[in-house]
Amino acid sequence: MIDDPKANMRVVAWYRQPWPWLLMLGPAVVVVAGFVTLWLAVKSSDGLVADDYYKQGLAINQTLARAERAKAMQLSARLRIDRNGVRVKLHAREGVSLPDRIRISFVHPTRGGFDRSFDLQGSAGVYYGGIDELSPGHWQVLVEDPVGMWRVSGAIQLPGPREIMLSSDD
Repeated sequence: MIDDPKANMRVVAWYRQPWPWLLMLGPAVVVVAGFVTLWLAVKSSDGLVADDYYKQGLAINQTLARAERAKAMQLSARLRIDRNGVRVKLHAREGVSLPDRIRISFVHPTRGGFDRSFDLQGSAGVYYGGIDELSPGHWQVLVEDPVGMWRVSGAIQLPGPREIMLSSDD
């Protein structure tokens, strides 16, 4: 009698073999990664794209005029941030009257949702106020009067030195 080699082989279903699962693993990972990418795209906002770029372009001229007014006033500001809040000391040329209230803004360069603005009260060019904790990173700092006639600006890196000098000569 001749032995049939096929008679001793067991037939195993395809889903019990490791190779089909290994081959399907690559496409399955790509599908999951695609859903994660879609979720990230929907949940996060692209803060770099402006819908009203034309209006923002027109606003640049107003911003430049405000900086020029601050320069004519020889305006500068020393800003100090501590755990109690912020202190701003304004200096201007002789004869310039300073307001009783100023607005300070911390603008994140890429994430508009992080921007913060605060009104500070004071007199004789010294202003105090409480501020929310700012996240680490690079921030643009804007100090302006309440009616928008002048503005001085600068930059601060957090964490880091908590005192900066803002000047209209920049």
